Amino acid sequence: MCTNGVNTGQLEMMIDQIDDHIKLERRHAHDLGHLASDAGFATVGEKLHDVMHLLDEVRAALDEAKDAMEDDATEAAGFTVSRV
Repeated sequence: MCTNGVNTGQLEMMIDQIDDHIKLERRHAHDLGHLASDAGFATVGEKLHDVMHLLDEVRAALDEAKDAMEDDATEAAGFTVSRV
C-alpha cells in the first residue's frame, strides 16, 4: 500500500529488519556482559548490561515508530498518488 508516495508495507518491513538487527546486538551485549562479569570484569559487565537496556529502549522506540506510521498513514489517507 502506498500513502503519499511511501510504500508503507516496505517501510514497516525495513523497521522490522532494524529491530531484528538490534535484537541480535542486544543478545550479544547480554552474553558479553555475563562473560565479563563471570571473568571478574564487574565494571565492564555492568556497562554491557547498561547497553542491553539502552537497546531495549531502541526496540521500544521502533515499535512506537511502527504505531505512528499506521496513525500517520490513516491521517494522510486523503491523498492519492496516481501514475501518469
